[in-house]
Amino acid sequence: MKKRIVIVGMGFGGIRAARVLAGKGHDVVLVDRNNYHLFQPLLYQVATAGLEQESIAHSVRAMARRWTGTQFQLAEVTGVDFATRELHTDTGNMSYDYLVIGAGSVTNFFGLESVERHSFDLKELADAETLRNHILTAFERAVLEPDPARKRALMSFVIVGGGPTGVEFAGALIELVHFVLAKDYPELSTHTARVILVEATDKLLAAMPPKQQTYTLNKLRSMSVEVLLNARVVDAGPERVILHDGAIIPAHTLFWSAGVKAAAIAAALDTLHTSGGRIPVEPDLTLAGHPEVFVIGDMAYLEQDGSPLPMTAPVAMQMGIYAGKAILSKAGGTPLPPFRYRDKGSMATIGRNSAVASAFGMNFRGYPAWLVWLLLHLYYLIGFRNRIVVMLNWVWYYWFHERQVRLITRRESVKNP
Repeated sequence: MKKRIVIVGMGFGGIRAARVLAGKGHDVVLVDRNNYHLFQPLLYQVATAGLEQESIAHSVRAMARRWTGTQFQLAEVTGVDFATRELHTDTGNMSYDYLVIGAGSVTNFFGLESVERHSFDLKELADAETLRNHILTAFERAVLEPDPARKRALMSFVIVGGGPTGVEFAGALIELVHFVLAKDYPELSTHTARVILVEATDKLLAAMPPKQQTYTLNKLRSMSVEVLLNARVVDAGPERVILHDGAIIPAHTLFWSAGVKAAAIAAALDTLHTSGGRIPVEPDLTLAGHPEVFVIGDMAYLEQDGSPLPMTAPVAMQMGIYAGKAILSKAGGTPLPPFRYRDKGSMATIGRNSAVASAFGMNFRGYPAWLVWLLLHLYYLIGFRNRIVVMLNWVWYYWFHERQVRLITRRESVKNP
């Protein structure tokens, strides 16, 4: 019998679930507040003028038209009535036989209101453009600033969080300053610019082996990134960042990548929640008492081997594929073994010709890891055009140390307090 399957969220998990379910004789409805799938791991490259926004996003409708029995609806989900099997959105209600919820995550500022007010993050496409505008505007303001201290503060950038996003953003930003903006702004002493990476623990890239962590730390410091370990940001203003020990860093830019929590829709669901707003799920990724509702990706809380699964794209992709197969199994009356995540490794790029990777049971550092990182990111990008555009941008930067998207698309003199 044909079933109506609604998938909320066109992130890594939702897209994979849709691919499994398409063309299998069911009605599949894709729901998202954006009409595109966003490749979030490369947002930092948009923010640092390396890639155009459009090259890391792909139209959901363009994908759906190739998937038989699939349609897309642009809507913001406001809640779910599990009893009547109805999804509530800002454009109306829709019924479902099976529901897959994978709305992702948002930045977690851990209650630091001043930090949230004065910092930037990278979760949406617009965030990357806003941050790029701010970085380039800071240098334009530095050209006109007569006070040497304020001039240096305008060229100082504090990055909080020593995970992959923080490390990759720090490396890309220092290269932008030294190899590109140094030529664009000959009147500035760009060698005095500061990129400061603040990590609350005693190591970077906690999921990596110790040798990869040490390599990353040494590489960043050799690139002139100031790495502060065992340090926490507790307060911020438009021109300063305050650490836990009272130290003040004069800086006009604060980027926060120190944590995430479940998307807001999770709080609107009448179910249990764990730390970070995540929703506990059964071994088959369903809600307790609701075998027709699947929660996947960053929103889902599932322990494996005594530890909760991380909020990462590989987990979301595997959950999405499993959810799609589980629905087909349920509809066909055949059982499916419980979900089990297969960790294929992790990686992070530090800069040109430099990355760390722990994958396929092997550890890579330097140029080989950088090549693996490039190839895998191109592979997982959706859309042939996107792959070509991103590859050409990377080749251009590799040979000429130029980043083509140095555009201030919205002029702002200062980030609003």
